[in-house]
Amino acid sequence: MAALLTGTVLLTGCTTSQDNTTEQPPDEIVPATPATAPHRGAVPAGTVTPLPGKATALLHDETTQTVAIAVNDPARLLLYPDANLAATPREVPLPGPVDQLSLVDGKLLAPVRANGKLLRITLPEGTVDTLEVTGGPLSATQVGDRTIVALREPGQGIAVLNAQGKLERTITQGFRGVSAVLPAGKKVAVLDELRTALIEVDPATGELGAGLRAGDAATRAVTDRFGRILLIDTRAGELLAFSTNPLIMRQRYPVPGAPYGIAYDRTRDLAWITLTERDEVVGYHVATGSPEEKYRFATVHQPNSVAVDPKSGRVLIASADGGGVQVVQP
Repeated sequence: MAALLTGTVLLTGCTTSQDNTTEQPPDEIVPATPATAPHRGAVPAGTVTPLPGKATALLHDETTQTVAIAVNDPARLLLYPDANLAATPREVPLPGPVDQLSLVDGKLLAPVRANGKLLRITLPEGTVDTLEVTGGPLSATQVGDRTIVALREPGQGIAVLNAQGKLERTITQGFRGVSAVLPAGKKVAVLDELRTALIEVDPATGELGAGLRAGDAATRAVTDRFGRILLIDTRAGELLAFSTNPLIMRQRYPVPGAPYGIAYDRTRDLAWITLTERDEVVGYHVATGSPEEKYRFATVHQPNSVAVDPKSGRVLIASADGGGVQVVQP
């Protein structure tokens, strides 16, 4: 455990009224972005379907078998029924670009940072309920009957909305640049990319709990069936695994090639990670003490987004530069 926690600093004594953490991050941290993909090389594995735009986010809904792809120019959401990418998608106009999509209780959550809105979209119909959320909403999840929204504007943190979608509280102290929120039992795990830290928060009280540094430049994260948080450190090229309650770093594994997008197959315990520097996607088995590489495929150009269907095991990879969406059946 001591070896695993080398270079990791606890955040202690955090509250909503006073930021008295002992963490000492660098004076200036620049968030990591996806590496620029190389010139087109290997032919992508599987099948590739063109998209009417550059993909910014991707999600697969297992219950309705809907594939949702956010694209830009103009910003809109493409909903493909029955996971059939050859079908004509239902298009849902968006008030601005969407960087992250999440699914909660059958509702697709689409935060629109530039317009201060959180869209709750019913699948597969595509009906939209719009909530006003100031502060630059970037990511959203749900804990109990509360919706928690990551706010990316300076001086913001997270917003907690009640069951009716009304603002219950905003928690700002202790955060510098929140980029994602994930459920962690009765708490929410907050990824702050400007602190490169993962911090637990109780949304019912607003109290901050334990926190840990999360590599050099944490970017994307998902939860797995064991209640862990699987997190990508893009700059260092690593996959980190954190348990919650208590918050402990359990694994730290090298993933060369500028990892960025991540999706989790809970049926096969596979973490699928895109390597934007190589135009590849790699599948790691993560149910044992150390990740084990099982699959590696050539992808579409600039593979920033990935999703997986736990029923079939199909992996979907979307291109951020207009290269379409790819489907691979391992």
